[in-house]
Amino acid sequence: MKEAKKIDLNMTGLDELFMTDEQRKEKSLPKIYDIPLSEIDEFPDHPFRVNLDDDMQLLVESIRQRGVLTPVTVRKKDDGRYELISGHRRKKACELAGLDKIRAEVRELSKDEAIIAMVESNYQRSEILPSEKAHAYKMMFEAMKRQGERTDLTSSPPGTKPRTTETMSQIVGDSRSQIDRYIRLTELIPELLDMVDSGKISLRPAYELSFLSKDEQRALFDAIEYSGATPSHAQAIRMKECSRTGSLKMSTIGEIMNEEKPNQADRISVRFSDVRRYIPESVPFDKTAEYIMKALEVYSQYLESERQKSKAHSNREAR
Repeated sequence: MKEAKKIDLNMTGLDELFMTDEQRKEKSLPKIYDIPLSEIDEFPDHPFRVNLDDDMQLLVESIRQRGVLTPVTVRKKDDGRYELISGHRRKKACELAGLDKIRAEVRELSKDEAIIAMVESNYQRSEILPSEKAHAYKMMFEAMKRQGERTDLTSSPPGTKPRTTETMSQIVGDSRSQIDRYIRLTELIPELLDMVDSGKISLRPAYELSFLSKDEQRALFDAIEYSGATPSHAQAIRMKECSRTGSLKMSTIGEIMNEEKPNQADRISVRFSDVRRYIPESVPFDKTAEYIMKALEVYSQYLESERQKSKAHSNREAR
């Protein structure tokens, strides 16, 4: 005889039935605890970096003076420890400030729910590197896709579930096509992905280059290092097509890279590696041209000043 199936009528428990409105409101509020830092583990494969920069130092000083004003968010793991979902900078600042505990909100979340919450809590940062978005969006996409395979998570009729990237777009604000481009960046080798982060390669050509095999990408990186130039969007598309047909060799990459780009005829090419040692590390790559032009202007003023001094000296000797 089959065991009778329990039916959940979603009825209020007896302990809640006799609560006052104030008690129910209090129960629904998040519970904040002081949790030892030693019991909190980092989020696995956390895609967002925690930089030890000036902003971090300001946060450390703020926490020393006023404590953690906004609690971090954690979830309880099966082993009894906690997993950090949001607040990685605050946790690091507490460690640097010499604290041993941190104010935290404990939430009951599954692994996939935690991934989505982690991305949602970080994507609004003022500065996010393309590589950070790429790995975060991929993690979120895979988590939401796994959730979508469960029929108990939605009441939508079969066949009417929105595409995962459509749902993500509504959450993070980037378009579906932009989300697809960022996720493809995870297929780039680290050297090329670093060039995307530094602004040397733009997102659209980087997307096309992600379809190259890893060996082809390494050959391309070597060509970039040798020439000091990066492929345009059109050149990246040509390389992708050659890769698809199996005709992308090192010589082919060189031929494509040596093609004259639009509006390039009236330009002077200088290898970035040749001028990098004259440019301070604080100058971002996309400001390099501006820095060089300013340096040339200052040098031109210096030469004119020296010319005037020499002319004045010659006039005095001629008297």
